[in-house]
Amino acid sequence: MSRWIALGVIATGLLMSVLDGSIVTVAMPAIQADLALSTAGLSWVVNAYLIAFGSLLLLAGRLGDLIGRKRMFLAGSIVFTLASLLAGAATSAEALIVARFLQGVGSAMSAAVSLGILVTLFTEAKERSVAIAVFSFTGAAGASIGQVVGGVLTDALSWHWIFFINAPIGVAAVALAIPALPNDRGIGLEAGADVLGAVLVTSGLMTGIYAVVTRSPLVGVAGLALLAGFVVRQATAATPLMPLRIFRTRSVAVANGVQVLMVAALFSFQILFALYLQNVQGYDATGTGLAMLPAALTIGAVSLGVAARLNARFGERRVLLAGIGLLILMLALLTRVPVRADYVTDLLPLMVLAAGFGLALPALTSLGMSGATADDAGLASGLFNTTQQIGMAVGVAVLSTIAAARTESLLDEGRAAALTGGYHAAFAVGTALLAAAFALAFGLLRQRREAPAEVTSLNV
Repeated sequence: MSRWIALGVIATGLLMSVLDGSIVTVAMPAIQADLALSTAGLSWVVNAYLIAFGSLLLLAGRLGDLIGRKRMFLAGSIVFTLASLLAGAATSAEALIVARFLQGVGSAMSAAVSLGILVTLFTEAKERSVAIAVFSFTGAAGASIGQVVGGVLTDALSWHWIFFINAPIGVAAVALAIPALPNDRGIGLEAGADVLGAVLVTSGLMTGIYAVVTRSPLVGVAGLALLAGFVVRQATAATPLMPLRIFRTRSVAVANGVQVLMVAALFSFQILFALYLQNVQGYDATGTGLAMLPAALTIGAVSLGVAARLNARFGERRVLLAGIGLLILMLALLTRVPVRADYVTDLLPLMVLAAGFGLALPALTSLGMSGATADDAGLASGLFNTTQQIGMAVGVAVLSTIAAARTESLLDEGRAAALTGGYHAAFAVGTALLAAAFALAFGLLRQRREAPAEVTSLNV
């Protein structure tokens, strides 16, 4: 029984991370209005979290091996909970962005070791399969309820409460984790961790995204230089965060490239579509959450109930291409949404097409993991989760900036028309990103011929 309690604790940690990613989307217009943020500036409320989360996952996983996974999970949960309180109490954009970065740090610390704890608790194949299904379902359910809960809290109380709600969840997770999670001492800090590599990749990503938002080529060069330094560091460090040998496996390299393009387009859709519903259609936060709920439910239902059977029957490559095809259609149709839209006829069918993500991500995960050797399975899984978060961050920065620039050029047409035109431009670029992902997968990914390693993505 204690193992299943431990699973509940791990799932609660995942729930906090996923809730935090989805609950913010419907509150963004309220945050924007309250803190006087531009559309491009607003992207930092999301990106500060994603950059910290994505760039520190590999370091957090390594530190978990060194000091013990339980200690890392507890420390991450505490950091996340305290940062949530800081975010809820924020009265300025700067304070909120710093708190969001700290939330991302805490999420990376706990998420990086969650699957490692899970697989040591459940060693029998059938039980492990059930445990992973529970873990995955928590992620899908968290994404679904986060938007609705975020809308209700924002309308009934204020946007501050979307962060305060994490406090009781975090306290409960820590209190249960202390007795429930297995004690492990780790291999010791003397084994080493690439802290410099983590600093280079985090600062490089933040500098590069700042360059996109501010449209500053010089800052962009600095960001590229930091990321180049990270690559050099990985080639020369004794204990690199991301050994470059992993990219010699074509399926791993291509799958991660496809994922960056895919999630860059789709997470930006989640942010920008919420802004479109509120800023153009006049929905309140609760209405926005409910309007977007069919997409989250469809993704969850397809990824958990249909995708595995389709993969077994038709193969992951075909299912991946079909999923990306549906997503291309969805974003292409979003480039034509009117200023005055009817939800049932104009918007609801688009939410159903989001099923493509539920098809694409499990297939992509299997294809990417199938090329990894047993020794590199953990590294491949960590890399896959890292590129997922980084793709989200880059997509939000680029597409939000495109939307803002296009809106500025159309202001003579009226605010609603200008905003809609800006969103149309962003969705068009998102469509192009998905088309590139389709071409990359079609041309370079091969059909999997053997069972993948028993590892799953943290954000199914």
